[in-house]
Amino acid sequence: MSESPSQTQSPWPTADGFHELGDLPLQSGAVLRGARLRWKTHGTLAAARDNVIVYPTSFGAQHPDLEWLIGPDGVLDPTRWYIVAIDMFGNGLSSSPSNHPDYPGLVSSGDNVRAQQRLLAELFGIERLACVYGWSMGAQQAYHWGALFPDRVDAIVVNCGSARTAPHNQVFIDGLMALLRAAPEHLGDGRFSSNPDASLRAFGRVYAGWALSQRFYRDGVPMTALGAADLQDFLRRHWEPRFARRQAANLYAQLMTWYHGDIASDPRYGGDLAAALRAIEARVLLMPGATDLYFRVADNAAELPHLRRAELTPIPSVWGHLAGNPQLNPADAAFVRDAVRRWLG
Repeated sequence: MSESPSQTQSPWPTADGFHELGDLPLQSGAVLRGARLRWKTHGTLAAARDNVIVYPTSFGAQHPDLEWLIGPDGVLDPTRWYIVAIDMFGNGLSSSPSNHPDYPGLVSSGDNVRAQQRLLAELFGIERLACVYGWSMGAQQAYHWGALFPDRVDAIVVNCGSARTAPHNQVFIDGLMALLRAAPEHLGDGRFSSNPDASLRAFGRVYAGWALSQRFYRDGVPMTALGAADLQDFLRRHWEPRFARRQAANLYAQLMTWYHGDIASDPRYGGDLAAALRAIEARVLLMPGATDLYFRVADNAAELPHLRRAELTPIPSVWGHLAGNPQLNPADAAFVRDAVRRWLG
């Protein structure tokens, strides 16, 4: 175990560091040797340790990418909550193919959450959470927290995510992995001789068609709201660089995690999704994007009857999946902030 805190110029207290987990047994039976998690905290831990919100990262993101919503007037208020942002395995900061030559072929969302639970207990003495807030793959981790540690989580916010990766979502993911496997630099098993820059720029263009809705493009939002000269300018400036800054091996590893996302894969549930959902004791805010193309409102609607205490509150937006991470979209940011703050009470 190690801690390397560092204070920043934030108006509220922050600290960050790595937590060493040693050799970590995985759900697959493999072992992640010398596992480590990167973390950053915002705010002050209450004496009773009862004000903790865990904020896991999403696909291709590192914790600084998602800090925009933390603030006294933001979605997560660090003057009230102790927010622990934890980088997923595979994102380049925590253990990943780019820094672990023998990184296993599959590290699951459950593996991430079990490691996060250890970090909180070993580093901060935290045993119970007020909330887990997550967007996209972060939302899948929030769901896993509820199912794997049902007696330790008061509330979860599932923002554009699902309890199990849907088949249509898997088709999207499989296409992205196939694109990376087709790169000349691909050596097999999601490893590369060098970063396939041309393929990653193409990856971004493919992703742009899934992350945003048909109406987003039909209404010309790239030009009216984001200042793009035209559609090609939008794809070139906003999407080609988005994944080109990451390591392809890391993206591939996270795609594997996403593809296999399923809270019912834990042995106690034996693949029974309804049973896993019924086991969640936390209050669950399901907040899909109304026009999300791969984490669909219908998926959350199908989960809702099996949850003990839950609410379905779609984000009424044309921004598709990005409605849940609306850094460039004030209207959706206000909707998410108000819904989350109401849910947290």
